[in-house]
Amino acid sequence: MSLSSHRISLVFCGLLLTAAQAMAAQAGWRQITIPATADAAPIVAALYYPTQAAARTIAMGPFNVNVAMQAAREARVKGLIILSHGTGGSELAHSSLAEALAQQGYLVAALRHPGDNWQDRSLRKGTLERYATERPRQASRVIDALLNDPLWKDRIASDARGPRVGAVGHSAGGYTVLALAGGRLEPARFDAHCNAERAKDPIFCNTGKERTPATHPGAAAPAIPTLTDTRVRAVVAMAPMGALFNAASMAQIRIPVALYGAQQYRFLVPRFHAEWVAANVPGVDMHRVPNAWHFAFQDMPTMPIPSEDGDIGANPPGFDRAAFLGRLQRDLPAFFDKALN
Repeated sequence: MSLSSHRISLVFCGLLLTAAQAMAAQAGWRQITIPATADAAPIVAALYYPTQAAARTIAMGPFNVNVAMQAAREARVKGLIILSHGTGGSELAHSSLAEALAQQGYLVAALRHPGDNWQDRSLRKGTLERYATERPRQASRVIDALLNDPLWKDRIASDARGPRVGAVGHSAGGYTVLALAGGRLEPARFDAHCNAERAKDPIFCNTGKERTPATHPGAAAPAIPTLTDTRVRAVVAMAPMGALFNAASMAQIRIPVALYGAQQYRFLVPRFHAEWVAANVPGVDMHRVPNAWHFAFQDMPTMPIPSEDGDIGANPPGFDRAAFLGRLQRDLPAFFDKALN
């Protein structure tokens, strides 16, 4: 290479770097409410999206978020990512992951599941069938709303297959996104599993005690609807509730699935849940997280919050939650960049 060519290359690289820095995005933040329907409650969702506005740290309840409130939207986003929290959780519990996806160009809709959030747990007191069908339906309603919203529908990247849509979920949210991917509920598995393994999977099995029976003794079991949302083209399931799925349906999942299992998980014991999913979904991208508990996937709260598995801010000795979340903040955008493009 000649000296002049070398100088041109350096100038070109410098221009690319400058352009990349100019395009570096922060996470904007807005809250929306999806209206109620005749048979469904309204849904509150936090939207995280790329913006050139400056972000700042803001306390929202027990979590800190680093966002630009009500900031201007970018003209285009790479895709829409639905984020589903765990049982009794919050749309803010995974804010650092939503912020990372927004900074890399995605619109993230973190919904607060009606009837299964920190303020309202009424859905947990109904039947298992209703609980397990309502959550995926709620996620699909959020997709419906944003793909038809005049402020967003033309900003979400599309291709020949339609809008680029993915989903991320933790715990019961992991169940939710796997149901969207094609996993089908098999209610009989709950009783069979807990009759045999209650002592080894006690937190999961004990959560079923507050639910009402779906049918009277001797009555036919209710039909389970198909919950697959074919618009969802890739999912990340973090320590999912997996013991409820029909194995044959899991074998039919054909979209990319990334799965994270916490090896010291006590809430949903891995060999009955995450590992079972990994063994039944073809081509799953499995990540085993050593020395991690149930809440490793959530942001650290600013105050103690009790749960069935202790304080959600607690970590096993030697586990660095901040470092692990930093890894997820890199992994998730890279996964969706590959899977959706």
